[in-house]
Amino acid sequence: MNTTDRTPADLLRSALAADPGRPLVTFYDDATGERVELSVATFANWVAKTANLLQGDLSAGPGDRLALHLPAHWQTAAWLLACASVGVEADVRGAPQNADVVVSGPDSLDAARACRGERIALALRPLGGRFPQPPEGFADYAVEVPSQGDRFAPYAPVDADGPALSVGGATLSATDVVGRARTDAQALGLAPGSRVLSGLPYDTWEGLSSGLYAPLAAGASVVLCRNLGQLSAEGLAQRVESERVTHTVVPPTQA
Repeated sequence: MNTTDRTPADLLRSALAADPGRPLVTFYDDATGERVELSVATFANWVAKTANLLQGDLSAGPGDRLALHLPAHWQTAAWLLACASVGVEADVRGAPQNADVVVSGPDSLDAARACRGERIALALRPLGGRFPQPPEGFADYAVEVPSQGDRFAPYAPVDADGPALSVGGATLSATDVVGRARTDAQALGLAPGSRVLSGLPYDTWEGLSSGLYAPLAAGASVVLCRNLGQLSAEGLAQRVESERVTHTVVPPTQA
């Protein structure tokens, strides 16, 4: 990857320039049986559409905070990179009442209503499906995002040293995120072509790094598993083999 990249959005642009067709995020939900594989190009397209929604329709920009209440999911990864593209701080599990925008899954809608700004809800259904009926007070991501543009350009330059990600009580700049991701990638022994299976939630730095940032920084890819505890040991071994996994990061009970 390009050593001059300073933001997660830069890392994605470098991945797109290097090999747009390779897999980047393969997502499993072991509660529903869902499997989705996104190439670098497909993932980048989702990021661009989400960034256009965030910047255009939601009027968010540098200095704004987005409370992100979503599980480990491919759509969550797209929101994280969209925030990095616009320059909005992604506050993971942050207080909705202190945010300019809240993005919520179906299990956190009541808490998300404390946000006085824009509210977006994700059904997290297979194939990116919409809610059967949109939650009151929220725009449905699956309804709003398809019409957004496939290319994104920020209205204002992104400050790589400004607040970019808050998780676990720490606030990191975009430069911090990239630096930590590179350090973690090196510690894991990741290289271009590596395949990381991560079963960690997205509510800690470790989960975000193993499930997105470190593979992205290394030119690797991630097999992101939600509800991995519902998969048997034999099923996990089969997934590792079928997905050509080279590195595994799972909760202690799954190790």
